[in-house]
Amino acid sequence: MTTTIPFKVLDISGEGYHLMMKLYLNKKVAYVIIDTGASKTVFDKIRLEKYVSAKNFVKHESLSSGLGTNTMTSQLTTIKKLKIGDLVIDDYKTVLLDLSHVNKSYAQIGLKPVDGVLGSDILLTYHAVIDYDKKVLKLKFNRPKK
Repeated sequence: MTTTIPFKVLDISGEGYHLMMKLYLNKKVAYVIIDTGASKTVFDKIRLEKYVSAKNFVKHESLSSGLGTNTMTSQLTTIKKLKIGDLVIDDYKTVLLDLSHVNKSYAQIGLKPVDGVLGSDILLTYHAVIDYDKKVLKLKFNRPKK
């Protein structure tokens, strides 16, 4: 089965473009940036408190790199239900980072904040295809047997 999810192309003040899409975390709308260069899907630890109780966040001992910085401390949590289009991932284990520097940059150029980054762990697993002309992300998956 293939699910098709629309995205918006955000102009980052003439410096390039980001692709923003909507998904659902525990049945609540969240916005993420599609990032083929990100090894993992990550969420902002402050913004994620709208979706998951902070008491479920566990300190992660290793440092994460990327997103404009060399090292960041991180936490882990499990999202009960991650829904991307028609794809549903139950008990999704994810990394939490401080993405405030990303959201501050977005605010300075008049863009809405993001809740996270959709990375290659999901993009590769579900054979992602980005159609820039139609502005959609396509993911392939097997429908669970009932």
